[in-house]
Amino acid sequence: MASWNSIPLEITYETLGWISFISWSVSFYPQVILNFRRKSVIGLNFDFVVLNLTKHSSYLIYNVCLYFSPAIQKQYFQKYGYDQMIPVAANDVAFSIHAVLLTVVILLQIAIYERGVQKVSKTSLTIVSAVWLTAAVCFFVALPSHSWLWLLNIFK
Repeated sequence: MASWNSIPLEITYETLGWISFISWSVSFYPQVILNFRRKSVIGLNFDFVVLNLTKHSSYLIYNVCLYFSPAIQKQYFQKYGYDQMIPVAANDVAFSIHAVLLTVVILLQIAIYERGVQKVSKTSLTIVSAVWLTAAVCFFVALPSHSWLWLLNIFK
């Protein structure tokens, strides 16, 4: 991560980050458990789940790429002038992985459990399709010039 001027500040940052990870991660489980116990997803808003997957997937792409890619980190440092401090911590990466996995679990529950006549709306599917089509177009725009930081900021 970064070099800090203060050990207590770094410890506080890390501690609060992992507390946030735990708090937000725990929030996914009541729905998964409820669906499992009832063997039903009736009443669950499918649009929310599909949009949530898109949101958490784009957050995952942003976090993983910025955290693990030296090329993108180099572009970030050059653009923003920070001295080896990326705006993504390990707890951000862990949360985004966890969020995507738990959202996929809920989607699997939607596929296998009783759902009545509920379905994902056409509006939601249109929005998700437009978002991922835009991301794909931006990827091909960024490809020739290796503008990875520009592309990554689209996922932010």
